[in-house]
Amino acid sequence: MRSFRTPSALVFLGLSVLTMSASAHTGAESHIHNNFLSGFAHPLFGLDHLAAMVAVGLWSALAARSAGRDLLWGPVGFAAMLLVGAVLGLQGVALPAVEPMIAASLLVTGLLVVSRLRVPGLVAALGVGVFAVFHGVAHGYELAGSDSAWLTLAGMLTATVLLHSAGLAAGWALRNRQVWLARAAGAGVAAFGGALLLQQMA
Repeated sequence: MRSFRTPSALVFLGLSVLTMSASAHTGAESHIHNNFLSGFAHPLFGLDHLAAMVAVGLWSALAARSAGRDLLWGPVGFAAMLLVGAVLGLQGVALPAVEPMIAASLLVTGLLVVSRLRVPGLVAALGVGVFAVFHGVAHGYELAGSDSAWLTLAGMLTATVLLHSAGLAAGWALRNRQVWLARAAGAGVAAFGGALLLQQMA
């Protein structure tokens, strides 16, 4: 377990720092999506998306009974429904409360990490998938009318899978002896989501 200490601490510190930010969803105002690389970069630099995706991976690893399919329900559900939401956004489908739901996704996934709540795999996929739809719709709105929308979405999905994988790896490394680190990171994500919700209500 010794070799995991430094990466685990970095994950914890990185996610905890999110609570210091009060920025809402970073959409078209700060990112121009026009190719695979810009799509790939958006989840990495959009703190709300980064935190949600890593938290889903953390929760999946912490709550899994064993290595195997249990680990993948949450990440696969999130990535699949992110794509569904993006398609809806590209088609101009309007969903209410997109920004509050994105903030709520951080609050809920952070609390799931803290609690290590175990649910059936399909429930996990659908639960995080509901929130992923709103993340995807936000992207779809930004990309509507772009000639390279699908290429950009491919970059976003690639980054999403990598962030889920990072969360899974960190959660699996911490699930026994240093689980408090993962739970503290989850608390940071939840606090970040709560701060965003309060900001939007103000």
